[in-house]
Amino acid sequence: MSLRMRVFAVALALSPAALGQTAAPAEPPTIKPGDNLVVEGVPPVPATLADDVWRYTEFRSAAFSSWHPTRREMLISTRFGNTNQAHLVKTPGGARTQMTFFPERVAGARFEPKTGDSFLFSKDIGGNEFFQIYRYDFADGSVTLLTDGKSRNTGAKWSPDGRWIAYGSTRRTGNDVDIYVVAAKDPKSERRVLENSGGGWEVADWSPDGTKLVVAEGISINETYLWLVDVATGAKTALTTKGKETVAYGIALFARDGKGLYVTTDAGSEFKRLAYMDLATKKTDFLTPDTADIDDIDLSDDGTKIAYITNEKGVGVVRLMDLTTRRELPGPKLPIGVAAGVSWHKDGGMIAFTLGTPRSNDDAYSFDLKSGKLERWTTSELGGLNPETFAEAELVSWKSFDGREISGFLYKPNASKYPGKRPVVIDIHGGPEGQSNPEFIGRNNYFLNELGVAMMYPNVRGSTGYGKTFSKLDNGLLREGTYKDIGALLDWIGTRPDLDASRVMIQGGSYGGHMTLAVAYVYSDRIRCAIDVVGPSNFVTFLQNTSGYRRDLRRVEYGDERDPKTRAFLEKTAPLNNTEKIRKPLFIMQGGNDPRVPRSESEQMLQKIRAVGTPVWYLMAKDEGHGFAKKNNRDFAFYSAILFMKEFLLK
Repeated sequence: MSLRMRVFAVALALSPAALGQTAAPAEPPTIKPGDNLVVEGVPPVPATLADDVWRYTEFRSAAFSSWHPTRREMLISTRFGNTNQAHLVKTPGGARTQMTFFPERVAGARFEPKTGDSFLFSKDIGGNEFFQIYRYDFADGSVTLLTDGKSRNTGAKWSPDGRWIAYGSTRRTGNDVDIYVVAAKDPKSERRVLENSGGGWEVADWSPDGTKLVVAEGISINETYLWLVDVATGAKTALTTKGKETVAYGIALFARDGKGLYVTTDAGSEFKRLAYMDLATKKTDFLTPDTADIDDIDLSDDGTKIAYITNEKGVGVVRLMDLTTRRELPGPKLPIGVAAGVSWHKDGGMIAFTLGTPRSNDDAYSFDLKSGKLERWTTSELGGLNPETFAEAELVSWKSFDGREISGFLYKPNASKYPGKRPVVIDIHGGPEGQSNPEFIGRNNYFLNELGVAMMYPNVRGSTGYGKTFSKLDNGLLREGTYKDIGALLDWIGTRPDLDASRVMIQGGSYGGHMTLAVAYVYSDRIRCAIDVVGPSNFVTFLQNTSGYRRDLRRVEYGDERDPKTRAFLEKTAPLNNTEKIRKPLFIMQGGNDPRVPRSESEQMLQKIRAVGTPVWYLMAKDEGHGFAKKNNRDFAFYSAILFMKEFLLK
């Protein structure tokens, strides 16, 4: 008998059947969570689920980062492996050549502005947001750390000659953001230029001669001050002062002659308009009407043209202006979507930007002014799925409790495939100074295409893009108005013949996570379940424990917990103190290193929900921060969310 036959005979003799036993059914294979994940209450994830959804986990996106100063090449951010890295693209549709290779995501890649022989980028560890600034050299592929490796360093800006880098850092106190400069090729040369109080300071721009900086002091989303800072001495001059009107400034760029600034500001208006500020007189001259926020601007190298992006009811429109005549120039004709990161090439004849639409993820584009040609530099993969199967966004609106109109974007599954009333997931954006837009909704397309679930993205009061009055309607003691906006949305869903008001799930991240928890107790009888991702469960404990550099900024929005009246209101309305009202299943997801909404916010909620007896699932990633950035963690969270939805929304 051969060796193979003898082994087979022994195996047969020892089998349950040979021993007169009944063979136990084999356990179906499951996806085991990594050692970095804490998983509680979540049932085993069947391997078959991963097989079913894998195409929806293979979406990629690409964002424009920087133009090469002398060549028609660009840096972009995209993911080939587990995290986003910096890539070089040399021609539209060309290869994406990966330049950085780190386990952590890389952001903010910017070419050296004269020769392009190097670029800056930033990186943290495990999502802790203690960003460090690095220089990559093309000559030998070396990477040099330019900051201290410990503090939080943000907003790195090259000087016009490429010799210096200015940035903000919490190095001195851990909370206050001071302004530093460092020679690009000598990390030991770093020097503190300006010592500040508060965490809202950032470098806006260098003057053309490299001797001055314009620095923004952010108090809140609605209040900003601009300062002119002498790089050599650190002397600062106020460009804006506190007056009767609270004013916000978004972007500030030096004119090429150094005599003024191009800014976005809501001074004297509802929306952030494009304006020119004369540095000698401080007089501000507005260049755009008070009809839409200007979300981004960039000035051509010769200073004669400006590119800007308007936020028109959530839609991003790229526009161009001749600054000599102040007339609008022909710009790119884009599909309805979201544009960002507009940037002029040094030759003054091209702009680049990132564009995403409901049927295409973010990609890098360029527009040639002379030819009028729009070119797509990247075409990010969609897992082999046909983009025509993805739903378009429908702008909808409803009246809230006070008669105010609230709007949002609705994505519906194919009616021929899924007829009748469809279950609804209400996905609430973070911020709260944020906005849901008609954009690519990524993996959520699985819910529409494969489960027949409609997705609703509301812009409740407090959202940006609708004027500064609207953005302040949720501040402090007005917070409950946002909850009522969702209550009115639930009423509106009940009036739609294509939506099922009896099958609604709430989900959201960050402030959207807080809203999820609040809606879960205020309207527990009107929803089926809820998924909270890194959401504050009590603004009092949140404000006490969030990172010090952002605490005062958040107090302006949520209210100062040190004030007795405000504290009593925050405690009364906190989801943590209303857990007995949450009677529908809850799924809590959290990053272990979150510096914004600390892990304690989720853990205290988890404990109280368990004590009440409401079903609760918990997923915590030890190597993540404010949300999940790594693909492997995002995949497991996605699988778990689908299980949760199938169990509690769709059954």
